[in-house]
Amino acid sequence: MQYHVIIIGSGPGGYVAAIRCGQLGLKTALIEKYPVLGGTCLNVGCIPSKAMLDSSEHYHNAAKNFAAHGINTQSLSVDLAAMVARKAGVVKKINGGVAYLMKKNKVDVLNGFASFVDAHTVNVATARGTQQLTGASIIIATGSKPSTLPGIAIDKQRIISSTEALVLKEIPKHLVIIGGGVIGVELGSVYARLGSKVSVVEYMPQILAGMDGTLATELRKSLAKQGLEFHTGHKVSAAQNTGAGVRVAATDKDGKEVAFEGDYCMMAVGRRPYTEGLNLAAAGITPDAKGCIPVTGHFQTTAPGVYAIGDVIEGPMLAHKASEEGVYVAEHIAGHNPYINYITLPGIVYTWPEAATVGFTEEELVGRDIAYSVGIFPMSAAGRAVASGDTDGMIKVIAQKETKHILGVHMVCARASDLIGEAAIAMEKKATTDDIIRVIHGHPTFYENFKEACLATKGRAVHI
Repeated sequence: MQYHVIIIGSGPGGYVAAIRCGQLGLKTALIEKYPVLGGTCLNVGCIPSKAMLDSSEHYHNAAKNFAAHGINTQSLSVDLAAMVARKAGVVKKINGGVAYLMKKNKVDVLNGFASFVDAHTVNVATARGTQQLTGASIIIATGSKPSTLPGIAIDKQRIISSTEALVLKEIPKHLVIIGGGVIGVELGSVYARLGSKVSVVEYMPQILAGMDGTLATELRKSLAKQGLEFHTGHKVSAAQNTGAGVRVAATDKDGKEVAFEGDYCMMAVGRRPYTEGLNLAAAGITPDAKGCIPVTGHFQTTAPGVYAIGDVIEGPMLAHKASEEGVYVAEHIAGHNPYINYITLPGIVYTWPEAATVGFTEEELVGRDIAYSVGIFPMSAAGRAVASGDTDGMIKVIAQKETKHILGVHMVCARASDLIGEAAIAMEKKATTDDIIRVIHGHPTFYENFKEACLATKGRAVHI
């Protein structure tokens, strides 16, 4: 069958690209090897983890914080099976929504495994046999899989990935997490709230490597108060399933050998592009040493008419990045002049407090020939935060010293995932700190503290 566009993979990159192609009148096929749409993000990543984060937060607040609000609770308990079932219900509802959007936009969905025959032809192995499709353009959006360390196998029993961590049948007594990145701290906070001892073992000297150092330090302090233990500067050498639990061997920053024993070990050392079985060579594509598919500025691969987006290419593995790339490629194929700006790509950590970042970190600016000023406003000085009891964290603004253009915004606070939106829009529109200061912000609110941080770059913060 002939199509204008064939998309391989139905994650947030693939299905959004399919919707945009449909809106543009392009005959489109979407191929997904699993029986449901949505990819990692919807089925075993972003959405289910946020559902578990929200459920665990409700329990934590009831157990630890309600009394301060004059709310008495007795005989609290966790029904983990019900929590997991609710998460599954959330996923199922959104699965149905994605399927509806495919029908609405006249996208043909094929459930099967795709492999290239050549740069314009793919075979799709389905339960009913193999079907061959041809397309003027093909978009690879097959996402990523969890990584592990050399010599450590994820057995899905005691040594698990984030996928298995979302469907555990018991609350671990001691969960050892290898990796202090976003996935590690998010799922670590889920189980810490539910009563687990959580030990995060991280090779780098700080958690959340690559994020602004002030942000990482603030979030670490807040999570430590919630019970998470952080062991930074530790190099893990082995993880062994002992039958009843796990034993993780590591070396600390002084070269001393240490061991962590728990009942589960979660590998959270990142993800790798997933391209196995695609037969990329038949299309004339060779992944790089990291497994990423090389692309040009229009996400064009070395094969004319074949594009790649999302986790299979270089860059942050973020759902919203993949979606924007999917829209870009669809519009490029249709002959439009699309636009994408990675400087205003937000990064978010959905712990509580949340952490969010956009633009340059201070570490990235150090050593460059850019004079900048920094303004930090602590949430402990924010009226709304004090009223709600969410006083951990801060908002940090980095601005160019002379022009006052905002270069980066980094925050650890309640609702940071929403507050970062104003900062991203400001940077996209090349706003200065003066532009933000001139805008009347509501009081008492959380977002007014972005204005306070902008004032702090000038030494003019009102409430500190």
